Amino acid sequence: MAIEQFTENLTLKEMKCDIGKNSFGYVYPQGDVSDIDKIERLLKYAGGKPNESNVHELFDDAKGKAKPEFVITFNKDLSTIIVVECKKNVNQHSSENLCKPLKFAVDGVLYYAKYLKTEYNVIAIAVSGTKKETMKVSTFYWPENQDDYFELKKARDIILEPENYLKLVNGEKLQKEYSLEDIRNTALEMHDTLREIKVSEKHKPIFIAGILIALEDKTFSEEYSRYTTFDSVMRNLEHAIETTLDNSDIKKDKIDNIKSAFKIMGSNEKLKSIPLGHRNSITWYIEQLEMKIKPMMNYADASLDALGVFYHEFVKYSGGDGKGLGIVLTPQHLTEFMCELSGVNKNSKVVDICCGSGSFLVSAMTKMFKGANQEEILKIKKEGLYGVELDVELFTLAIANMIIRRDGKSNIYHGDCFNKKIKDELREKNINIGLINPPYSQNDKCELEFVENMLDILVPGGTGVAVVPMSCAIGTKFKDVRERLMKNNKLKAVFSMPDDIFYPTGTNTCVMVWEAHTPHDSSEETYFGYYKDDGFVKRKKLGRIDANNKWNDILKEWITLYKNKDIKPGLSSRHCVSKDDEWLCEAYMETDYSTLTPEDFEQTVRDYVAYLVKNGDINE
Repeated sequence: MAIEQFTENLTLKEMKCDIGKNSFGYVYPQGDVSDIDKIERLLKYAGGKPNESNVHELFDDAKGKAKPEFVITFNKDLSTIIVVECKKNVNQHSSENLCKPLKFAVDGVLYYAKYLKTEYNVIAIAVSGTKKETMKVSTFYWPENQDDYFELKKARDIILEPENYLKLVNGEKLQKEYSLEDIRNTALEMHDTLREIKVSEKHKPIFIAGILIALEDKTFSEEYSRYTTFDSVMRNLEHAIETTLDNSDIKKDKIDNIKSAFKIMGSNEKLKSIPLGHRNSITWYIEQLEMKIKPMMNYADASLDALGVFYHEFVKYSGGDGKGLGIVLTPQHLTEFMCELSGVNKNSKVVDICCGSGSFLVSAMTKMFKGANQEEILKIKKEGLYGVELDVELFTLAIANMIIRRDGKSNIYHGDCFNKKIKDELREKNINIGLINPPYSQNDKCELEFVENMLDILVPGGTGVAVVPMSCAIGTKFKDVRERLMKNNKLKAVFSMPDDIFYPTGTNTCVMVWEAHTPHDSSEETYFGYYKDDGFVKRKKLGRIDANNKWNDILKEWITLYKNKDIKPGLSSRHCVSKDDEWLCEAYMETDYSTLTPEDFEQTVRDYVAYLVKNGDINE
C-alpha cells in the first residue's frame, strides 16, 4: 500500500541528501526549523493549510503552523531556500486553479511559498507518487517580494540535487556526480520512447549528440522551453547546432550531415503530434539530456566518458551489445590504466585513430589538465588532442563529447585512419602519445595493423598503448604484421587483462606498450604483467563494478611494478622476445604457490574431471 513516506524517501534519494546536516546546507523535516527564527515565524504566519486559498492571498488569522515535508537551506546562499511538498498519489498533484493547498501537492507548496517569499527567494517543489518512473514533479521559483512565481519547466518530472536547483535559477551549468544507475535508467527510458515513435537506429545517436551540441548554445539553452510550436523548437535546434559547430571549425559538410538528420526527425509525424512539454515530446528529450546526462559531462572531476557510457547502454536495448552499431565501449578504469602507462602529461600530444565516442581523449584530457595553468590548458584544448573516427554516428558523438568539454572539437577527423591525407596531417602535429582500442575481427585489417598505423603517426620515441585480443600476442598469428612491428618499433611491455573486462562481450584482451620508430632488440627484456585481478566484481544490472573500492590500490601497484620493472611471482616477469615468441606473461612468470588454497586444488580437480567427462575420456 502506497503511503506518503514512500514519496518523501524517494525525494531524498533522488536529491542525494539526508535529513539534517549535508555538505551544501541543512534539510529540515516537517517544518521543524525552530533554530531559524525567521523561517519559524513565517511558517507560523502561514499556519495549517486551509481547504481553499487563492494562491496570491495571505491570511493573518491562520491557525497552527505550516509543516512542509522539507525545508532546505544553503551554506553559500542564505537568501534562498527550498520548500518541498509530497503527496502519495499522482492524482493529488495539482488542482485546476491551484487553490486547494490541503489536498494537492502543487497547491500546497505554493501556499507555503507565498508566505516564505516575503523574506526569501523560494524554490518550491511538488512531488506526487511513490515510484520514480510514474512520479510527477513540478518546480517553481518565487523571488523574494515578487508578486508572482514562475515554473522551472526544465525540471518537470525530474528531481535534482539541491545545489543544482540553485544553479538552475541562477543560469549556471548543472553538475552531477557520475551515476551508472541514472545513466542506465535514462538510456532505457529514452530508447523505449524513441522506439515508440519509430526513430531508426541510424538516427538515434545523431539525435542524442545533436541535442547535446545545441545545448551548448546559450540562447537555445535558455529559450527552448519557451517555444510554443514543434516547428519553432526544431528550427532553433538546427540553428543552435549550426552556430555551435561553426564556432568549432568543423567542416561544413559534417555540419550539413548532422543538420540533415534533424530535418528527417522534423518530418517524424509521431514526434510532431506529441504536445510540447509532454512525455516523449521533442522538448522532453531535450530536458532529459540537459538535466540528467549533460550535468555528468560538466562535472568538474569527471574523467569518465558519460556520453559514451550513456550511448553504450542506449544501444544495448536496440538488440545486442552495440557491436552491430560500431561501439564497444572501453571501460573507464582501463582507459585510466592505459593513460598511466603512456605517461601522458600537460606537454603531451595525444591521438586515438579509432576514437569512437572519445573515451581515451576524455581520460587523457583530464590527466593533462592536472598541474597545468590556464595558458597551458588553452594550449592543450587547441593542439593537444586528436582523434579519427570513420563511423558518422560515432564521429558525431565524439564531436559532442569534446564540444561539451570545450576541447579538441576541431581536431577530430571524420574518415579512415589509414587514409594517407589524414595520416600526413597528423604526422605534422608532432604527436607523441597514441591510445587505441581498435575494432576487432575486421575482414580487411587485423587489430595489429591498426596498432602499426598508430605508431607510424607518432614521433620517434613516442609511446603507443593498445588494448587488443590475446590472439595478437601469440606467435602463430599475424606473423607478417608482427615482423613489421618489431622491425620498426620496440615492444616495451604487455599486460594480460581480466578475462571479463569487456563484459558482457567475451573477448580476452591484453594491453601492449610500444615505443615508436625504435627497432625492437630481442636481446633486451620486455616487461610482462599478469594483471588478471582488477578488483571489479559483477553485479546484477550494473555489470562489472568496483564494489569493494579496490581499484585505486591495484592501479597503484600495477603502475609501480611496471615503472620499476619489478618481478613479482604470480603477477609479473621479464623476458627477451622476438617476433616468433609468445608476448604474454603466462609463458614466462613464476607461479606464486603461497596464494594457493585447498579450495583452489579442489576446484582444479573438479574442472579436470568435468573436462574428462565432457570429452568422453572417463566412464562410470
